[in-house]
Amino acid sequence: METIKIALAKGRLADLSLELLEQIGISFSSYYEKTRKLTFISDDGNYELILVKAMDVGTYVENGAADIGVAGKDTLLEAGADVFEVIDLGFGRCEFAVAGEPGTELSAHQPLTIGTKYPKITNDYFQAQGRQVETIKLNGSVELAPLVGLSDVIVDIVETGSTLKENNLEVIETMLSISARLVVNKASFKTKGTAIRPVIDQVKSIVDEKGRVTNGN
Repeated sequence: METIKIALAKGRLADLSLELLEQIGISFSSYYEKTRKLTFISDDGNYELILVKAMDVGTYVENGAADIGVAGKDTLLEAGADVFEVIDLGFGRCEFAVAGEPGTELSAHQPLTIGTKYPKITNDYFQAQGRQVETIKLNGSVELAPLVGLSDVIVDIVETGSTLKENNLEVIETMLSISARLVVNKASFKTKGTAIRPVIDQVKSIVDEKGRVTNGN
């Protein structure tokens, strides 16, 4: 069997993904959370784990450096990754939202300045609505932007909303829901399909079963 390379982003998504892989019999006993090593071979020798930055998962899979990957829908959209998105894994669920100071209104007729880590997603969303916006790319602490007059509002991922509240900001408009997705390289899906399809089928079976349990069925 040809080795299947799996790209994961180190952190919570990797831990949850590895738990899922363990359930279908793919184990990486040599991996541990605080390791600085970036590649690991599965216990059965058939899979190679590659740890990359979250924003790079789609790039590695798209370009064939990895056959399979797990990435947040946010990073896939922002990177514009050309991959097969095969399963919504259901974890890492949160929302993209426009946030600002209380009382801020989004006028369809006035241009907005938006601070965000996700300029592509932001521009695509507002352009689809015919709204005129200027995005300012920020790498961190986006909540600060409207407080110091750098932007009118921000676009960011909101999970609990506690960070917004602590900075006297609130959600003005919810944009879209996101979660972790299993993605596959398009060429690998054809050339390594015999090895990859069973992985997809088994993961989908587990995700579907969890969905049924969660929904009380």
